[in-house]
Amino acid sequence: MSYDLVVIGSGPGGYVAAIRASQLGLKTAIIEKAEMGGVCLNWGCIPTKALLKSAQVFEYIKHAADYGINVQGAEHDFGAVVKRSRGVADNMSKGIAFLMKKNKIEIIAGHGKLLAAGKLEVTDATGAKKTVESKHIILATGARSRELPNIKIDNKKVLGYRDAMVLPTQPKTMLVMGSGAIGCEFAYFYNSMGTKVTIVEFLPTILPVEDEDSSKEVTKAFKKSGIEILTSASVEKVDASGEGCKVTIKTAEGMKEMQVDVVLSAVGIQTNLENLGLETLGVKTDKGKVLVDDYYQTNVKGVYAIGDIVKGQALAHVASAEGIICVEKIAGHHPEPLNYNNIPGCTYSSPEVASVGYTEKAAKEAGYELKIGKFPFSASGKASAGGVKEGFVKVIFDAKYGEFLGAHMVGANVTEMIAEVVVARKLETTGMEIIKSVHPHPTMSEAIMEAAAQAYGECIHL
Repeated sequence: MSYDLVVIGSGPGGYVAAIRASQLGLKTAIIEKAEMGGVCLNWGCIPTKALLKSAQVFEYIKHAADYGINVQGAEHDFGAVVKRSRGVADNMSKGIAFLMKKNKIEIIAGHGKLLAAGKLEVTDATGAKKTVESKHIILATGARSRELPNIKIDNKKVLGYRDAMVLPTQPKTMLVMGSGAIGCEFAYFYNSMGTKVTIVEFLPTILPVEDEDSSKEVTKAFKKSGIEILTSASVEKVDASGEGCKVTIKTAEGMKEMQVDVVLSAVGIQTNLENLGLETLGVKTDKGKVLVDDYYQTNVKGVYAIGDIVKGQALAHVASAEGIICVEKIAGHHPEPLNYNNIPGCTYSSPEVASVGYTEKAAKEAGYELKIGKFPFSASGKASAGGVKEGFVKVIFDAKYGEFLGAHMVGANVTEMIAEVVVARKLETTGMEIIKSVHPHPTMSEAIMEAAAQAYGECIHL
């Protein structure tokens, strides 16, 4: 079998690259050893959002009286919540298979491995091998939960994110190691369901890649909801030999022991580079990442890499953008290299967190003189009407030229609002142009305009 392009991995990088290649007239195949859609659709972005939606609905019901609605005896069915999540993921995975068929992309089931220049070996579930030839090969194999050397994941009491999505019964207590997006989302979900949750974060703040104001706001909301947070702390040992887990934690005040039912490891990801034949062709890697140029070409002609296995943020939308750029370059187009400083980041806990561009600290370190505006949702009519007054929109501009350097949002639906700033920054929009762009009232999104106005001393509603 011979193709113009073969993609290894069908996640949001791989399947998007394959579809774009087909649109551009390339004879394309995709190799996948598990479910179509990769981690994102099956074990990441999509099923976790389904779980979080169930938690949000349950929280609304618990606070229905705040809206003048009386609900008696509301309970959640943990098994049904998990089942719904898996159903959403299954339907999305089937949707990707449909898109492959629609775009005449052949699906080759099995594990793909580089064999020689322009050649791949595919081993299926039975161990049978076959050779596939292709002018161009894109590696899009993604990543998995990182395992700390002193904390082994046993998939029963010490969990990775996959395990946390399909637990047969709800734990009464849980310790979450790591407070990035994955850790915070699971902490919110399980706490909302009634599990006593403790977060342990090695760095001084939770959500450490976010602006400090965002981290503080989420910390306040999480503590108010009953989540215990230990920062500047590390899990030194987990003894899972008895009933539950006996956890030893190193804190600034000294060693602390805690007994919990389960421990969730959310300390980052590890790239899937094993058994890909990289050494056979001499594909260069560094610190677990494949080295590529601005168009995702490796040092070996005809071999490319995208997504979690290359530089940049390990996010689904980044992988998709990289896949499109890579394929358009292969097809002879002239795409722009990806601007990694204009990638939105989202955390779907409650409150939600969204950001793009520079944090205040990073902007100062880059030498900018700043104009900063902050508009709290407590001053928003729409937020008050919706009963979701916590959080804010914070915008950062260059004082000299008005360049939109970054935005940081905490609150309800802010993950839907951040795209406005991404587009504004792409179009090199200034602060004054945001102020003079009429936003609809009442909406949460007008907080962006109000925050910009506050940066320039023109805010009406503060």
